[in-house]
Amino acid sequence: MVLAEAFMQILERPTIGAVFVEIIMFLGPVWIAFLFGIIVGWIWKPKWATWKNCKFDFSAPSSPTAALVPSSTSNGLELNQSHKFHSSKGHTPSFGSYADAGSEIEQFDSGPSQLDPLPITDEDLDHLWHLVERKDGGPPWKHVMDRSAPNMSYQAWQRDPENGPPQYCSRTVYEDATPELLRDFFWDDEFRVKWDDMIVHAETIEECPTTGTMVVHWVRKFPFFCSDREYIFGRRIWESGRSYYCVTKAVPCSTIPRKDKPRRVDVYYSSWFIQAVESRKGNGQLTACEVLLFHHEDMGIPWEIAKFGVRQGMWGTVRKIERGLRSYQKSRASNTKISHCALMAQVNTKVDPECFKSMDGDEESSGTQVQVAPGKSEGNINIPKLLIIGGALLVACTLDRGIIPKALLFNVARKFGNIGKRATPRA
Repeated sequence: MVLAEAFMQILERPTIGAVFVEIIMFLGPVWIAFLFGIIVGWIWKPKWATWKNCKFDFSAPSSPTAALVPSSTSNGLELNQSHKFHSSKGHTPSFGSYADAGSEIEQFDSGPSQLDPLPITDEDLDHLWHLVERKDGGPPWKHVMDRSAPNMSYQAWQRDPENGPPQYCSRTVYEDATPELLRDFFWDDEFRVKWDDMIVHAETIEECPTTGTMVVHWVRKFPFFCSDREYIFGRRIWESGRSYYCVTKAVPCSTIPRKDKPRRVDVYYSSWFIQAVESRKGNGQLTACEVLLFHHEDMGIPWEIAKFGVRQGMWGTVRKIERGLRSYQKSRASNTKISHCALMAQVNTKVDPECFKSMDGDEESSGTQVQVAPGKSEGNINIPKLLIIGGALLVACTLDRGIIPKALLFNVARKFGNIGKRATPRA
């Protein structure tokens, strides 16, 4: 009866337009449920639920040249706070010689290493090298972002392997920066907490003073609807000339028991290739630094939701990292004492560039491709996403003012997909 009376009151409005508006507002909760159902249904759709004749793809910039391998700034999980450093000696691997940070690391002794065997080995270097050279044989990379700022440029790619979480690859070029500065910056957990507000705990569990290998424990803050995440990973650096291969990946650890909260991330890989490149100022000098990042992790969140979140937060994270780098640059220029973590970054394995030729072999035919968008892809429409966008707009038009601000919903819909617009770089 109540619904019937409310509906009759709507029909008594003086104009047809007023009746139409009231009906739409009356059906607002239905539109909300409809929108929510579309989102949930599309994210958790079964594998057989595909639209064979509708290949959904928003327009994207043309793919990078083969010389610019997808990759970017460290988007990774780094941290610092508390640190317990255990002095030990390294288990000598078969690859190259070692470079140390000099007499500044006085606490290093020549006793046996606690990291035996090393959690990061030459096989990890081999894998990263193949990623950098686009010879890992994986699926093609899809271009997702091309942005720039006064002192940096950024490109990002993404791909979906048959098994495992989405993988990301990015290329960031920082002006007026050296490879050594970036190497130390990414490793410096003690400085990280000064600019990365997502890190709530960091501790070095073990380390090898001969190879610079470290095992680190992080706890990272997640949004209120998710529990915090725990990471236990090993990391190690190889040096080839003034280029650096920095490997970071999850490793098992028996000394820290697993808990319900924070939730431990067992699948985690975040590695960089760092080298000096010519500045875009056109002076012919190698005063810029290129960072290629390869990253993937399984945070226990549905992958489609995680991909959407990464896309929305990617550029903001990149800019935050760049601000942290510039702050770090000023700190180092003022002769501030170098942290222990940064000193460990200077302990690495020397690799002769000729060694990489032996890795190449006959694998050129299995090179990873960069996906080129079709010539008429600019007008392609992603129908499921279009439904979500249209639903958001419809809800915005039907909700009462006191529930959800309309401007917020319009903004979410606009950001979800710029249909019909060319994805051009923005400063």
